[in-house]
Amino acid sequence: MKKKIALITGVTGQDGAYLSRFLLKKGYIVHGIKRRSSSLNTWRIDGIYDDPLKTKSKFFLHHGDMTDSLSLERIIKMVKPSEIYNLAAQSHVKVSFEQPEYTANTTAIGALRILECIKNFDKRIKYYQAGTSELFGVSKSKFQDENTPFYARSPYSAAKLYAHWITINYREAYNLFACNGILFNHESPMRGETFVTKKIISGLIKIKYGIEKKLILGNLYSKRDWGHAKDYVEAMWLMLQQKKPRDFVIATGKQYSVKKFIEMTCKELNINISWKGKGINIKGINEQGKIIIECNKKYFRPTEVESLLGSTKKANKYLNWKPKTPIKKLIKDIIDFEKKSLKVNG
Repeated sequence: MKKKIALITGVTGQDGAYLSRFLLKKGYIVHGIKRRSSSLNTWRIDGIYDDPLKTKSKFFLHHGDMTDSLSLERIIKMVKPSEIYNLAAQSHVKVSFEQPEYTANTTAIGALRILECIKNFDKRIKYYQAGTSELFGVSKSKFQDENTPFYARSPYSAAKLYAHWITINYREAYNLFACNGILFNHESPMRGETFVTKKIISGLIKIKYGIEKKLILGNLYSKRDWGHAKDYVEAMWLMLQQKKPRDFVIATGKQYSVKKFIEMTCKELNINISWKGKGINIKGINEQGKIIIECNKKYFRPTEVESLLGSTKKANKYLNWKPKTPIKKLIKDIIDFEKKSLKVNG
């Protein structure tokens, strides 16, 4: 039987790193696309990139760019993948307000460039498009599923909305096996430092061990559905193993506020925290009476998304997929990783 070949864009990111390892264990040959830059930024994949012989299959890294059609076409023609996972994007919501054109070029038109390559080169290639719960924005539904109307509230979610619909359009127009994974927030030790979960955990560890005195955050009342990235990459793979392409919401069905996430992290770190004030003036105070958490408007989005909560009934039915990692285990995993990185104990 011919080995499956996967091509992953955004391979050096959180999801790319977990998906690469997952596919290698499945016996795939894995190729990843990385932007050329002066810094390597490959720490998430160093274990498989530095010594691919440690894995059952092979892992290869290619320089390419989502804004460059020729580089994408060259790599796809050379690799001849059976599956493409498009995880590349300018994925930080706050940054997308500051760099809207770049966000659209990479996140929206980047998806179109890959779909054009598949259409023109080999229509048998199966395509996964990484979507986001940010597509739902302001939703009147308690739970969001595949039929919930979209309401993009940022340049990032607007770009992802284009990528979502152009994937459906190419699926229907050219009979491609192309599907969208509408993934709710998923975190891990490999999450970038500017994302709120990693920022909270890293900041509180630094406060606990006297490295920093205070953590400044944005909206503590936003509610999110948080899962573990290692569970979610399995759902990506399952989507491309089906007989027909479908779009799926991937989530946990459980929701916590940023404030509650802070409290759970504090409990795991044995930090006693109490709250004073409300809204933008809310402050987190430790048992010594010192303010360790404050809010600042500069960390708020121009248009906030207050509540996101996913329904995974369709994923349960067709993919037989359910999240495996509870949020407390997710928090502990990130804490253990951060402690090791900061070289602190206890």
